[in-house]
Amino acid sequence: MGTPEFGVPILELLVAGGHEVVAVYTRPDRPSGRGRQVVASPVKQAALDYGLRVIEPETMRGSAAVALLAGLRPDVVVVAAFSYLLPPDVLATPRLGCLNVHPSLLPRHRGPSPVAAALLQGDSETGVSIMLMNEGLDTGPVLSQERVTIREIDTTGSLTLLLSSLGSHLLSRTLDQWIRGEITPEPQDDSRATYSELIHAKDGIMDWTRSADSLWRRVRAYHPWPGCHTTWKGKRLKIQSGMALPSVSGEDVGKVVELDASFPRGIGVVTGEGVLALDRIQMEGKREVSAEEFVRGHSDFVGSHLGTE
Repeated sequence: MGTPEFGVPILELLVAGGHEVVAVYTRPDRPSGRGRQVVASPVKQAALDYGLRVIEPETMRGSAAVALLAGLRPDVVVVAAFSYLLPPDVLATPRLGCLNVHPSLLPRHRGPSPVAAALLQGDSETGVSIMLMNEGLDTGPVLSQERVTIREIDTTGSLTLLLSSLGSHLLSRTLDQWIRGEITPEPQDDSRATYSELIHAKDGIMDWTRSADSLWRRVRAYHPWPGCHTTWKGKRLKIQSGMALPSVSGEDVGKVVELDASFPRGIGVVTGEGVLALDRIQMEGKREVSAEEFVRGHSDFVGSHLGTE
């Protein structure tokens, strides 16, 4: 059971590992992109490539959903970023339970956006947890975990790809051990639990009164979606990448400044604490460019002030 790209390597390794995948559950096709064309989820596309049965429920609640799953007679259900919470009667259906591949070191960052949360909080490491699901939100006992260091260049996009690959291999090892009865589930320490929040489009608006370090973490956490943006001359300006630097004294918050040669990037924005050096930016309706290239085409950019809408 899965929907986004995160679940694809996990499905692929289940198939490659010789497990009989009796069905793949994913969300129904949804409109996407500027043209709002109806597209299949990445997990559905992968399942169809393998010739697997695809089930696209509108809900996992109700007797019909339980009866359909029970009719498949699954030994175990693997969940990887599925679109629905599973009710108790669904959780109780497979003989060996429902295993969730969760991209965080539980109990840290339970909830819907664990990868972005790790970046927002400035964590030095994250990882993947294989969890035996219960009725709570990511509260079930943990079967296995694997850690990975978060690099300064990591974004939610790059880190999700890494954790997806890591999770698929961890699941492969864990599933075989679980089937053989070689793993004792370890209850989570609820006193150490933290929760990630659902991300909204408005979260990408740059508030220059925040610290440069906070904004730098947001740029990485909200890449590729919803992306961080500001306004310049009434148009949206996307901040694709950057770096937090020490403050420039005596300048207004939100002002674009030229940095001296000691800094690795030449253009920055004054924040509530420090300067956010700009690396790659994209003006509304234009292609993505380096900040230096943008300045060469817009000489009045340096010295101007950026908005928050």
